[in-house]
Amino acid sequence: MGEARAAVLHGTEDLRIEYFPIPKTKEDDAVLRVEACGLCGTDHELFTGQIAAPCPVIPGHETVGTIESIGEVAALKWGVGVGDRVAVECWQACGRCAQCLKGIYRRCDQHGQTDLYGMINTERQPALYGGYATHHYLSPDSLVLPVPDQLTSVEATLFNPLGAGIKWGVEIPDTQPGDYVAILGPGIRGLCALVAARDAGAEFIAVTGYGSNDYPRLELAKALGADLVVDVAESDPVKSYRSATGGRLADVVVDVTANAPGALGQAVALSSVDATIVMAGVRGQKGAPGLNADAIIWKELTLKGALGVDAPVYRKALSLLAEKKFPFDLLTRQEVNLEETSELLTSMAGKSDVAPPVHGVIVPGS
Repeated sequence: MGEARAAVLHGTEDLRIEYFPIPKTKEDDAVLRVEACGLCGTDHELFTGQIAAPCPVIPGHETVGTIESIGEVAALKWGVGVGDRVAVECWQACGRCAQCLKGIYRRCDQHGQTDLYGMINTERQPALYGGYATHHYLSPDSLVLPVPDQLTSVEATLFNPLGAGIKWGVEIPDTQPGDYVAILGPGIRGLCALVAARDAGAEFIAVTGYGSNDYPRLELAKALGADLVVDVAESDPVKSYRSATGGRLADVVVDVTANAPGALGQAVALSSVDATIVMAGVRGQKGAPGLNADAIIWKELTLKGALGVDAPVYRKALSLLAEKKFPFDLLTRQEVNLEETSELLTSMAGKSDVAPPVHGVIVPGS
């Protein structure tokens, strides 16, 4: 079957190119030839040691590629065959436990929330469990999604962040036409939440960022349809929001900030009575300075945590991308090969003099 080439993380900022045998498929599994893998915030946090990595590990969980070989049972189960392009979900699901049967397969009793692609030690055979490789092993419990012909594989890697935008920005808070929305954080998931809320018919959408590093992304938010952008390092987001809306506050607030302890307090302050706050940003257990907890009670707010996305939403994301309805080509993008991956991860972690792109993509075969 030949050899696969992969970028393997051995420790903090220690990414090495290694070779692994490409496994022979059995009746219930498959091998994917990876064409593109998007970089996530989790990836650069693993790379820099902010998140403990199960080293050695092949990272990457926003993977798109072509089925190179597949067993008969897997082909029937997934509805795909050799030569078909698919996007790979990071979760694995047994499909039989109580959680899977309820559709909450990210909490599968067998695989749980840690046995996911991009987070599996290479000592587990056949080792190729991440997207930073020329080939990706697809276990019998994999979840794959057909990629529309209208999309390149690089474009299709947006299925993951756009799926998050739809789930967190629309489905969880039940965003309705006419709603007023605030999105905290102009990273790729914040920008995708903006697109999703606009597609759902939101009347007014604001996006906040912090400092000069976020300025280009706030400009992108404007281009993608934001009615208001606010640099919270320079302006009070509540005063800015009220000024732009004639005094109204947000029906929906989506927090997709990273390591921004003050964001929850801002989310509560930006919320109108009966609003819903979706918390998808991780603060690293730094507390919530500036939070007026009493306001949660007086405003009768609903706070919902968000972790992960599911297959129906990823399908919506791929369909929305294929419609070419929104100018995703405006997102700054950098494509690199495996040997250049460390440099891109360093940039995306903010540890480089080079400004990071909004959308980083590894193209292993280039």
